[in-house]
Amino acid sequence: MGIRKTILTRFALVYFILFLFVMVVIVKLVSVQQINNERWQQIEKNLNENTVIIPPTRGNICADDGSILASSVPGFFVRMDLAAPGVKKVFKNESDSLAWHLSNFFKDASKYEYRRRLNSAYNAGNRGFLITPRKVDYMELQEMKKFPILRRGRFGGGMIVEQENKRINPLGPLALRTIGSLNKGEYEEINGPIGYTGLERAYEPYLKGQNGISYKQNLSGRWVIRTEIEPRDGMDVITTINVKLQDIVESSLYKQLTEVGGDWGTAILMEVKTGQIKAIANLGKSDDDYYEKDNYALGHRGCFEPGSSFKLISLMAALEDGVVDTSDVVDTGNGTWRNNGRTISDSHHGGYGVLTVKEVFEKSSNIGTAKIITGHYADNPKKYVDRVYSFGVNKPLGIEIEGEGRPYFKYPGDADWWGTTLGSMAYGYDTKMTPLQILTFYNAVANNGRMVKPHLVKEIRDKGALVKRFEPEVLNPMIASKETIGKAQAMLEGVCERGTGTQIQGEFFKLAGKTGTARIATGNTGYTDGMYLASFTGYFPADDPQYSLIVTMNNPRKTYYGASAAGPAYKEISERVFASQIYADLDEENPETPETPQEIRGQTKDILEVAEVLEFKNIQGKPETTIAHVEASEDQLVLAEEEIPVGKVPNVIGMGASNAVFVLENAGLKVVINGVGKVKKQSLRAGDNCRPGQTIYIALG
Repeated sequence: MGIRKTILTRFALVYFILFLFVMVVIVKLVSVQQINNERWQQIEKNLNENTVIIPPTRGNICADDGSILASSVPGFFVRMDLAAPGVKKVFKNESDSLAWHLSNFFKDASKYEYRRRLNSAYNAGNRGFLITPRKVDYMELQEMKKFPILRRGRFGGGMIVEQENKRINPLGPLALRTIGSLNKGEYEEINGPIGYTGLERAYEPYLKGQNGISYKQNLSGRWVIRTEIEPRDGMDVITTINVKLQDIVESSLYKQLTEVGGDWGTAILMEVKTGQIKAIANLGKSDDDYYEKDNYALGHRGCFEPGSSFKLISLMAALEDGVVDTSDVVDTGNGTWRNNGRTISDSHHGGYGVLTVKEVFEKSSNIGTAKIITGHYADNPKKYVDRVYSFGVNKPLGIEIEGEGRPYFKYPGDADWWGTTLGSMAYGYDTKMTPLQILTFYNAVANNGRMVKPHLVKEIRDKGALVKRFEPEVLNPMIASKETIGKAQAMLEGVCERGTGTQIQGEFFKLAGKTGTARIATGNTGYTDGMYLASFTGYFPADDPQYSLIVTMNNPRKTYYGASAAGPAYKEISERVFASQIYADLDEENPETPETPQEIRGQTKDILEVAEVLEFKNIQGKPETTIAHVEASEDQLVLAEEEIPVGKVPNVIGMGASNAVFVLENAGLKVVINGVGKVKKQSLRAGDNCRPGQTIYIALG
């Protein structure tokens, strides 16, 4: 019995402890459900019935150096709590004066109309009467705070200020179409303004930020706003656009468009190695002037038959397939040639006669190009089109801005592939490409065959902190063989040296590019007489490509050839960009290079001859190298040897012209000189790798 009693006692104790634990859990559950729930129910009621959305500040869109291209500044709406005790005390005596001030300020209605509106709202006890017919800026808000009744402030005058940010472009129309715009949209009350076009739309998820939430609470007849969730401001988008280069491109395009007329024009400047778009201008005509109207550079409105610009693609296809070489000859005849019932003509009166393939390209012979392609691919046109496709030109680039025009190419076997299609396609008809798609191909040639994707944004930052960096994206590591790329580069240089682009070539650096002239088809009516698309596409400097550039003009009136219509703008842009980047910015590119030399440097024999003539006695050292430098050391001069580095860029700062040329040419570089005196700047950084034949520009002063 004793053991049984002991066991029962222990079981009873265990059950009692478990019972207490269960009761504690039940009490806690009731507490959570009933006691704490009251607070959350009140919060839920406040949020459901009196919720106020707090909009975030939209992020900035910036140039590559951080300059603001688009930003949000505060705008304000003003309301009045006409049932506030302070308002009731003064409304009868001061409402007429307030109506006069509002009428005089906004100038949209008479003082009598404003007085009627105020009286009607006052009699209705309106606690949020909107008195501003439009958004006012900060300075206007400060002025309104001085108006009768309102000057008494939030409580005494019932003044309620609601802030809504306004999007501005501090640099005006510069790259405006690319930056884009906002649209309030169908769901403005919920979402606020959203990105509608351009980068504003493409990077909406980063720019928009996150709304905050507050609720209105009535305390003793006075509404108080309490914040529950703070808004999170949008991030900043750092573009690849360079303000200085954008201004050069836009002003040069505008100048030439004004000179020759035209429906629209576009120009794109791209960095060869990275694909960064440094400037992009889109000017359309309206009311006898030009402004950023549509994105002709990459949108469907700029997607046309490229004409002669396409000849580079055609001839590279033939070169890559090995069916021709640049030295092969083609008889272009007297300037006209019938191909399957269609007449193909060259612009040169009387024709060019017999030309090499290289000359066909340089002189932009339609007949020569068509004969080359039809002569080698007529029995198998798919081989030609497949080769063109292998370059990647038949696919959209996938650039971040929406609305990219789709490239169009006919394919053998399609319903619209006719007997004349192969010949027409050879020199840029029966195809469609946007200016940016054409430029991307030319940029790949400049980049030794490496096709990089054009892009407009390089970083996303949140309050200055890096969130994301966009690295160059390779679309095709090698569009063609090195041999084909080399021949294409030589042909492009030949256009500017001997062909249709000679008037574009400058004296300070070499250009490489191609003129383009194409008739414009309008709807289903075919080609319209006198309407052409004129362009010039290429890169510079030709021997060390830094930038690729395309200038396109639609329907120029005074002249329609690519060289004369688009060429002058291309030349001006390239020269101004070259001048600003190669010379003016050399100090930024070579921050370690002193502006003035700290030591004498030159050929050893010259230094010794000068020392002998001047009877210097305190010279130490006998360098055996061709080049030496003199270092000052207390009361004597020390001559030190200086080797010319192999495969490296020498430092010639401080040398005279002859010594600098001697050193640089011995390093295998081609030298272009500007100015007189001693070398103050050099375009290639001392110590960097270089290749034989590469051009270096030196500025003397």
